[in-house]
Amino acid sequence: MLTSLASAPKHGYALLKDVEELSDGRVQLSTGTLYGAIRRLLDDRWIERFEQEDTSREKQAYRLTAKGRAQLNAEIVRLRHLLDSATTRLRLKGA
Repeated sequence: MLTSLASAPKHGYALLKDVEELSDGRVQLSTGTLYGAIRRLLDDRWIERFEQEDTSREKQAYRLTAKGRAQLNAEIVRLRHLLDSATTRLRLKGA
């Protein structure tokens, strides 16, 4: 969800669809799961509500905070380390 919001603010349904697209369909969130996660991310101050110009349908939009962007960067570093470790182990096993 943080990755999805890194590019632009999104409302709930757009976020749900983008997460599905980013994961090539491997992650399909139910609306209950989505809004539970949104509540947690709001509580942790990783995202914030964002007023959009288009209020025709009263959609609530969300965007990353500086804290959320820092958390996403930390997760990228963690995943890169994990990938490097796995690659090293595979090379050792094949040697």
